Amino acid sequence: MEYKFLIQEAKKHLPYSYAPYSNIHVAAAVLTDQGSIYYGVNVENSSYGLTICAERSAIASMVSNGERKPIAIAIVTDLDHPIPPCGACRQVLAEFNPDITIVMHSVKSGKTIVVKLSEIFKNPFMLKISEKED
Repeated sequence: MEYKFLIQEAKKHLPYSYAPYSNIHVAAAVLTDQGSIYYGVNVENSSYGLTICAERSAIASMVSNGERKPIAIAIVTDLDHPIPPCGACRQVLAEFNPDITIVMHSVKSGKTIVVKLSEIFKNPFMLKISEKED
């Protein structure tokens, strides 16, 4: 599948990134199985642990709108090279689709890398939730 449209959608949101500390701007666009697209940007905080990544921001938007099945995510940055999702983002993505397609893109170099989450995150933490017995 061609994901140029998803990259373009994420690029539109890159200017909204709030990154005064790292100066690394990231935007994400999540495509769901229903054809919806949800967006997120990184939002840094002077208390670094409170920073939220673009990927988790986009997933939160998806969930807030009642959807649960992402099929692809474009991650766009203004760095010289595409960047993969961090470990926390990989875990959050795996919660909803361990085989989601990840499209990483650099606006500076124009380089794009496409992988499946399952290729770069082999063993996510998962709790097995059993149905309540009567």
